[in-house]
Order: sequence, then structure tokens, then C-alpha cells
Amino acid sequence: MEGLQGFWFQSDAIGRSVALLLLAMSVGAWVLIFWKTWVLHRTRVDLRRAIDAFWNAPDRQAARERLAALDREGVIAPLADAAFRRPDAGTLQSQGAVESQLTRRLRDALHAGLAHLQMGQVFLASVGATAPFVGLFGTVWGIYHALIGIATSGGISIEKVSGPVGEALVMTAAGLAVAIPAVLAYNVFGKWLGACEAELEGFAHDLREIALQ
Repeated sequence: MEGLQGFWFQSDAIGRSVALLLLAMSVGAWVLIFWKTWVLHRTRVDLRRAIDAFWNAPDRQAARERLAALDREGVIAPLADAAFRRPDAGTLQSQGAVESQLTRRLRDALHAGLAHLQMGQVFLASVGATAPFVGLFGTVWGIYHALIGIATSGGISIEKVSGPVGEALVMTAAGLAVAIPAVLAYNVFGKWLGACEAELEGFAHDLREIALQ
């Protein structure tokens, strides 16, 4: 903490902007991590419960009502709606083969659901990839700024150099501290998303089979 305070007070506008950027990236990443953990956990629980409840329902109407009650993130019920919905007469949608119409509706509903679950993944990947370099830039700029200040004051000594340089190096550590949680969360969420995608694709396939009967 003292190193960050020293860097902040001794740096200029560019160095402080880098520090604020890292802070914003860290706050954004952690907010997204907590939000996606909550969303994906709910989705994984709902997938198990809702799909079982759907297939154990006595008829389509009851199955749809069960999905609506259990699908808290709204990624499962749209698949059932797409499977049993019929396009309006006189439209291009109604002129294609029944199988093609059904495939298109299920595909669109599946992509919409996956887009909701994947929200924020690009941000986490961007933070994980760029934060170390942002921190490194802050370190380089801090060292440059410190050396310029020492040179103009005269009387260069190891004591005058080591303090500012050491404080500037804290920015590299800060960049890594921002990037590592983002990368780990991105990888974990990617695994969870893959499992959810497999469940949704399997459900869409089963819906297509029953809708064509």
C-alpha cells in the first residue's frame, strides 16, 4: 500500500491515469466475476431441474408452465416456445420445409440463450490479456518520470534511485493482480459454459425430434 501511495504522489497525470485504469479494470472484472458466478450457477441448477420437469410433464402445456417456473435466466423456455411455435401464414418463414423452419427457430433461440450466458467473457479475456502490459507501461513510465526528477535535482545516488524505482515496480505487480483473477475466472466460466451449451443443445435436439412427430 505504501508503494502505491508513493507512486501516486510522485507520478504525473499519465502515471495516475494508468493506476486509475488498472483500478477500473479490477473493479469491472470482480463485479463481472461475482455476477457471472451467480448467473451460471443458477443456470446449471435450472437446467437439471427444468429439463427433468419438462419431460415428466403430462402434456405440452404443463411442460411449458414448468419450464417458465424453473427457468430463472430465460434460456430454456425459449427453446420449447421455438419448437412448438408455428410461423404466420403468408410469410417467408412458412414457405420453407417444416424441418428447416424448426431448425432455424431452435438455432436462433439457442444462440440467444448462449449469448446471454456468454456475456462478459470478452471483457474478462481482454482484462487478462492487457492488464499486465498496462501495469508494465505504468512501471516504465514511473521509472522514466522518477529518473527525470532525480536528474534535474542533481546528486544522483542509489538511495534516490531505489525508492522511486521500487515504487514504480509496484505497477507491474498491480497489473498481474488484476489479470490473474480475470484469467482464472475466464477459464472456469468457459468450462461451465461448455457444460450448459451441451445441455441446451441436447435439449434442442430432443425438442426437434418430438416436434416433428
